[in-house]
Amino acid sequence: MKNKIQIVIADDEQLFRKGMRFLLERDEAFEILFEAGDGQELVDRLKISEEKPDIILMDLKMPNLNGVEATKVVHKDYPDVKIIALTSYGGKTFIINMIDVGASSYLLKNTSPKDVIFTIKEVYEKGFYYDETVMKMIHENLLSSSGKKIRSDLDKKLLSKREIEVLELICGEYTTNEIAEKLFISPRTVDGHRNNLLLKTGSKNVAGLVIYGIQKKLIELSSSDFNL
Repeated sequence: MKNKIQIVIADDEQLFRKGMRFLLERDEAFEILFEAGDGQELVDRLKISEEKPDIILMDLKMPNLNGVEATKVVHKDYPDVKIIALTSYGGKTFIINMIDVGASSYLLKNTSPKDVIFTIKEVYEKGFYYDETVMKMIHENLLSSSGKKIRSDLDKKLLSKREIEVLELICGEYTTNEIAEKLFISPRTVDGHRNNLLLKTGSKNVAGLVIYGIQKKLIELSSSDFNL
């Protein structure tokens, strides 16, 4: 039985890849399946790899196939694989683009080792992790989006009462087992509700459900959240 979080590192900077690998392999919770020097190599290696990773650390700027395009391919062909975007530039456009194509989290390359490890474990356990900075960017992006993309309130006909309860707990960053305990249902039932939520909301992953929750005001971001 697999007991380690299996990771792939995709980055065109060899020194960064090796440093990240050295960092992660010091933690017994992680196993590095392989490294890739660009998006195309990543896609090619995934095709022939018997084991698929749980998480890919994906650099945004890579030759041949960049991180955004590679994320699109990975999400389409391997929807269970979670992507954590990596970049040395914390621009809003880059972050939003990666989230739009299915990234579950985002890390600056100068992030502390402690935060890297924390983020990976959060994404593995909960399906996503956004810090306050990224949540602020998502919120601002939604506010500036066209009205056609955002509905003002939750469509009661779209989701059942139980699905809304599950969605609220997902937005509250509860794990599958924690949701099951709170609602007195099995983890398998939680997974079923999550799959239904993904289909009904058109979300790419759990991170997308969180964005949907923000749109529907299931997550309230007050001004105090932005005092970074």
